Amino acid sequence: MKTRAFLIFCAVGLVPIAMGYGAMPSASLDALFGITVDTVNLTHIMRAVMGLYVGMVVLWLWGAFSLTMRAPALAACAVFMLGLAAGRLLSFLLDGMPHWLLVVYFVLEVILGLFAIALYRDHVATSRGNAW
Repeated sequence: MKTRAFLIFCAVGLVPIAMGYGAMPSASLDALFGITVDTVNLTHIMRAVMGLYVGMVVLWLWGAFSLTMRAPALAACAVFMLGLAAGRLLSFLLDGMPHWLLVVYFVLEVILGLFAIALYRDHVATSRGNAW
Protein backbone atom coordinates (compact mmCIF):
# COMPACT_ATOMS: atom_id res chain seq x y z
CA MET A 1 0.00 0.00 0.00
CA LYS A 2 2.78 2.48 0.82
CA THR A 3 4.44 1.76 -2.53
CA ARG A 4 1.21 2.44 -4.39
CA ALA A 5 0.69 5.68 -2.46
CA PHE A 6 4.29 6.74 -3.13
CA LEU A 7 4.03 6.16 -6.89
CA ILE A 8 0.70 7.99 -7.04
CA PHE A 9 2.16 10.87 -5.00
CA CYS A 10 5.12 11.17 -7.39
CA ALA A 11 2.86 10.98 -10.45
CA VAL A 12 0.39 13.58 -9.18
CA GLY A 13 3.22 15.87 -8.12
CA LEU A 14 4.91 15.71 -11.51
CA VAL A 15 1.82 16.63 -13.55
CA PRO A 16 1.80 20.38 -12.73
CA ILE A 17 5.56 20.56 -13.30
CA ALA A 18 5.19 18.84 -16.69
CA MET A 19 2.35 21.16 -17.68
CA GLY A 20 4.28 24.20 -16.46
CA TYR A 21 7.23 23.26 -18.61
CA GLY A 22 5.35 22.36 -21.77
CA ALA A 23 1.71 23.43 -21.99
CA MET A 24 2.47 27.16 -22.36
CA PRO A 25 6.19 27.49 -21.72
CA SER A 26 6.40 31.13 -22.78
CA ALA A 27 3.90 32.12 -20.08
CA SER A 28 4.75 29.73 -17.26
CA LEU A 29 8.54 29.84 -17.43
CA ASP A 30 8.54 33.62 -17.61
CA ALA A 31 6.14 33.90 -14.65
CA LEU A 32 7.99 31.36 -12.51
CA PHE A 33 11.64 31.87 -13.36
CA GLY A 34 11.93 34.93 -15.60
CA ILE A 35 12.89 32.73 -18.56
CA THR A 36 11.97 34.13 -21.97
CA VAL A 37 10.79 31.38 -24.30
CA ASP A 38 10.66 33.11 -27.65
CA THR A 39 11.84 30.56 -30.20
CA VAL A 40 10.21 27.53 -31.77
CA ASN A 41 13.26 25.46 -30.84
CA LEU A 42 13.08 26.23 -27.11
CA THR A 43 9.31 25.72 -27.10
CA HIS A 44 9.88 22.37 -28.83
CA ILE A 45 12.48 21.31 -26.25
CA MET A 46 10.20 22.26 -23.35
CA ARG A 47 7.28 20.33 -24.85
CA ALA A 48 9.54 17.31 -25.35
CA VAL A 49 10.50 17.53 -21.66
CA MET A 50 6.79 17.69 -20.84
CA GLY A 51 6.28 14.52 -22.89
CA LEU A 52 9.06 12.76 -21.00
CA TYR A 53 7.52 13.79 -17.68
CA VAL A 54 4.05 12.62 -18.77
CA GLY A 55 5.61 9.31 -19.82
CA MET A 56 7.03 8.92 -16.32
CA VAL A 57 3.62 9.72 -14.83
CA VAL A 58 2.06 6.94 -16.94
CA LEU A 59 4.74 4.44 -15.91
CA TRP A 60 4.44 5.30 -12.22
CA LEU A 61 0.65 5.00 -12.29
CA TRP A 62 0.97 1.71 -14.15
CA GLY A 63 3.28 0.49 -11.40
CA ALA A 64 0.93 1.76 -8.71
CA PHE A 65 -1.91 -0.40 -10.02
CA SER A 66 -0.03 -3.37 -11.50
CA LEU A 67 2.09 -5.59 -9.28
CA THR A 68 4.17 -6.81 -12.24
CA MET A 69 5.07 -3.20 -13.14
CA ARG A 70 5.79 -2.08 -9.58
CA ALA A 71 9.54 -2.83 -9.57
CA PRO A 72 10.18 -1.22 -12.99
CA ALA A 73 8.15 1.84 -11.95
CA LEU A 74 10.12 2.22 -8.72
CA ALA A 75 13.43 1.78 -10.55
CA ALA A 76 12.41 4.36 -13.15
CA CYS A 77 11.31 6.75 -10.40
CA ALA A 78 14.66 6.41 -8.63
CA VAL A 79 16.64 6.95 -11.84
CA PHE A 80 14.45 9.88 -12.88
CA MET A 81 14.60 11.66 -9.52
CA LEU A 82 18.27 11.06 -8.81
CA GLY A 83 19.23 11.85 -12.40
CA LEU A 84 17.50 15.22 -12.14
CA ALA A 85 19.12 15.82 -8.75
CA ALA A 86 22.57 14.99 -10.15
CA GLY A 87 22.08 17.45 -13.00
CA ARG A 88 20.94 20.13 -10.59
CA LEU A 89 23.91 19.49 -8.29
CA LEU A 90 26.26 19.88 -11.24
CA SER A 91 24.53 23.14 -12.12
CA PHE A 92 24.84 24.39 -8.52
CA LEU A 93 28.59 23.76 -8.70
CA LEU A 94 29.15 25.19 -12.18
CA ASP A 95 26.51 27.90 -12.46
CA GLY A 96 25.67 28.99 -8.91
CA MET A 97 22.38 29.01 -7.07
CA PRO A 98 19.17 29.17 -9.12
CA HIS A 99 15.66 30.27 -8.20
CA TRP A 100 14.59 28.97 -4.77
CA LEU A 101 11.91 26.71 -6.29
CA LEU A 102 14.57 24.82 -8.23
CA VAL A 103 16.48 24.24 -4.99
CA VAL A 104 13.26 22.84 -3.48
CA TYR A 105 12.93 20.54 -6.50
CA PHE A 106 16.49 19.32 -5.87
CA VAL A 107 15.77 18.48 -2.23
CA LEU A 108 12.55 16.69 -3.14
CA GLU A 109 14.25 14.76 -5.94
CA VAL A 110 16.97 13.48 -3.60
CA ILE A 111 14.45 12.46 -0.93
CA LEU A 112 12.01 10.85 -3.35
CA GLY A 113 14.80 9.12 -5.29
CA LEU A 114 16.25 7.59 -2.15
CA PHE A 115 12.79 6.60 -0.95
CA ALA A 116 12.13 4.92 -4.33
CA ILE A 117 15.32 2.88 -3.90
CA ALA A 118 14.25 1.81 -0.41
CA LEU A 119 10.79 0.82 -1.64
CA TYR A 120 12.32 -1.03 -4.59
CA ARG A 121 14.58 -3.04 -2.29
CA ASP A 122 11.67 -3.83 0.00
CA HIS A 123 9.47 -4.82 -2.95
CA VAL A 124 12.13 -7.11 -4.43
CA ALA A 125 12.87 -8.72 -1.05
CA THR A 126 9.16 -9.28 -0.41
CA SER A 127 8.60 -10.65 -3.91
CA ARG A 128 11.46 -13.11 -3.53
CA GLY A 129 10.15 -14.17 -0.14
CA ASN A 130 6.74 -14.90 -1.67
CA ALA A 131 8.27 -16.80 -4.58
CA TRP A 132 9.84 -19.38 -2.30
